[in-house]
Formats: sequence, C-alpha cells, structure tokens
Amino acid sequence: MPTEQIDTLVVGAGQAGVALSEHLTRSGVSHIVLEKDRIAERWRTGRWDSLAANGPAWHDRFPNMEFPVTGPDGFAPKDEVATYFETYAQRFNAPIRCGVAVTRVTRLSGRAGFLVETSAGLMEAQRVVAATGPFQRPVIPALIPEREGLQQLHSSAYYNPAQLADGAVLVVGSGSSGVQIAEEIALAGRRVYLSVGPHDRPPRSYRGRDFVWWLGVLGKWDAAPKARGTEHVTIAVSGARGGETIDFRNLAAKGITLVGRTEACTDGVLRFASDLAATIARGDANYLTLLDEADAYVARNGLDLPEQPDARRFLPDPDCVRDPLRQLDLAAAEVGTVIWATGYALDFSWLQVDAFDEAGLPMHQRGVAPERGIYFLGLPWLSGRGSSFIWGVWQDARHIAEHIVIQRSYLDYQPQVARDLLVTDSLPGKTT
Repeated sequence: MPTEQIDTLVVGAGQAGVALSEHLTRSGVSHIVLEKDRIAERWRTGRWDSLAANGPAWHDRFPNMEFPVTGPDGFAPKDEVATYFETYAQRFNAPIRCGVAVTRVTRLSGRAGFLVETSAGLMEAQRVVAATGPFQRPVIPALIPEREGLQQLHSSAYYNPAQLADGAVLVVGSGSSGVQIAEEIALAGRRVYLSVGPHDRPPRSYRGRDFVWWLGVLGKWDAAPKARGTEHVTIAVSGARGGETIDFRNLAAKGITLVGRTEACTDGVLRFASDLAATIARGDANYLTLLDEADAYVARNGLDLPEQPDARRFLPDPDCVRDPLRQLDLAAAEVGTVIWATGYALDFSWLQVDAFDEAGLPMHQRGVAPERGIYFLGLPWLSGRGSSFIWGVWQDARHIAEHIVIQRSYLDYQPQVARDLLVTDSLPGKTT
C-alpha cells in the first residue's frame, strides 16, 4: 500500500485540534486530524460525572457558536461541552479520523517532511501539529505503597462517590478538580480529608461580573507566558451548582477536614506539612488583590456596579486550620480511598524530533517549534494566560494556522523569468 501524503497533520481532536482544523479549512490548507479515541474524548470519559465547565458559556466557547442548551451565564456540563465540539467539527466537515493512534513521528531523510507511523499505517506529512493538550499522563506520586483494602485513583478515573471503597476519603490536591471532588463526596455523606497546597483563589464573581470578565478588563488575560517549567498554576474555582467561589473555610464548615500538603508516608501513616494556615492566607491574599484591583477599576472608570462588602468577609478559621493534623494513620482513620488530584505530565514520546529541551519540555514560541514544520497547540501558557481556555485555544490555533499559510507561501514561491533584454531596452524613456 502506498504511503499517504499529507500537507498538514494534526494529532488530537479535542478543542485544540477542532479549532485548528477550522482555521486551516478556512485558509484552504489540506490537512487531516487523527484522534485515537473520539472527538473531545477527555471531556467524555476523563472527567467526573457532575463536572461543569469552569468558565461561563458566554466566555469560554469558540466565537462562532454558542452552547445550545446552557445559557450565556451558565456553566455547561461536560457532556454538553463534548457534544459542542463534535457539532462544531461537523459544521465545517472537519477531516477528522477517529480511532487512529499516532505512534511515532520522525523527520524524513534527505527531503522535507516527516514520516508518521500510525495504527492505520504509514503517512508522510510536511507539517505536524501536536494538539494533544496538557492532560496526557496522570501523575500519582509514589508516596503510599499499594496495600490491600486501600483504593488509590487519579482524579481522571473518579466519576462519582458510588465507585469508592467504604470508609473515609482523602483527596490530595486543592485545584479546581480537588476541591470540587472533595465537596461532592462530602455532600454524599462521606468523611473527607482534603490536602491543601499552594493555589490561586479568584472570586467566582464580584460586583455582578464573573472573574473571567475582571481578568479581561484588568488585562490579566494578556499576561506574558511564564518561565519554562513554572507555567502551571493551581486555581481553586468552580462552575459546579451554577458557579461558586471556593473558600476552604466553607469546605470545612461542610465537614471536610483540611490538612497541609502531603509530604510522606511511613507504615501507613501520612505526614502533612505545617503550612496549612499560611497556604490559605496566601490564597486569601490572591483573592483580595483581585477585589482591590476591581474596585480601583470601577472607581477609575466611573462604572455603576453594585458594591459587595460581604465578599471581603470570611468565616473564622476552623479548628482544622488553627490546630492542623500533622499526620494521619490511614487505617485508624478508616480511609478506604485516596484520590490524587495532582495533575498530569506531558508525554510526547511519540514525537521524536528536535523540539524538546533537556528536561523533555516542548520548545516553542507561541506554539511554533524550532524544528521547522513542528507545532504545539493546547498547552497552558502557550501564548498567554488564556491558552488553557476554550476561547484562548481558538486564538492560538488561528496564529498557528496563519504561520502555516505563510510558510507554505514561501515554499510555493517561484522567481520570475528574467525579461528579454531587448524588451527592456525598448521601454519608453530607455536609452542605450
């Protein structure tokens, strides 16, 4: 069978791959999108059942289509988000092939392009875009040895409280996933411990505006990419139950026992850092800083937005913060499940090209790799703070598509044949 020839190959049909396919289609660039599962599979099976988008529907979407069910100020449930991307791709007949995994990409020798090995055979592509996003390999720290009777799972494998083993539950991680999962389990009547680490804690809304609006008018979406290796910021915010501000004191009031960062485990006894109160205080400072900036913006621009003094009032620190647990005997506390909401690691082992640094991190400028013809899309802080959001991915995809169009124009360039000297000499005003 002859090797299939492709101009541009996009790997991954999540929000990044669908967005790029739209821009490439509009630009007339021939391309194929390969997806090992289904369109937006992470939204379908890599999230818990009750998850809703963390951004309101008016903001966190592609600009050319609204969510069909959830209203502008609502937070779309995960299944609607997955269907949204599938429907969006159908609108422009995106050339997506599902059920095809890319296993290896290498540069061709002596000619332009890349050899692409897939589960459906070989391909050759002039350009390859890694649009697989940041959620590639779940990270579970090697802290707690496997033992009978203790269930350990990553947040990506958590779906609902009914799947958990009997007993109390320890959730490790205080970002959006950790706090939402811990609260859901506590509301189901289970005993829950939540291990809290450093985080940003924005208000869900303030003075009648969602925090995404405040980030926009305050220019925070335009923040430059962070230093390599420090791009990820744990953000405690939630779109659950119509959207709510995360306050760890409120979680404690719902029966959740807060503990510090999980540091070590010896003979079934976990040890926690002594920084719980300081960590929560730093999150409060982050929260209050945004409120201060918002108030200053309102005053400076003469906006008629309602004041919200209650937003600055916190519950008293609970006992678990004033006198935190420093260790927890898992068996004595009858902990049956540990859920690791500890994020993901990148896995580009299939992409064997010169586009990574010594630590294995992608090298790029706004998604354009130094290895010509290689691109990255869907990574946090690819071009700025908004790169992790649906609308930000769409903007990043437009930039990459424009770069591809420009590069193709260079390759298509053919110099004009020199004009006949006699014709040139005969031009009006020409003297010899």
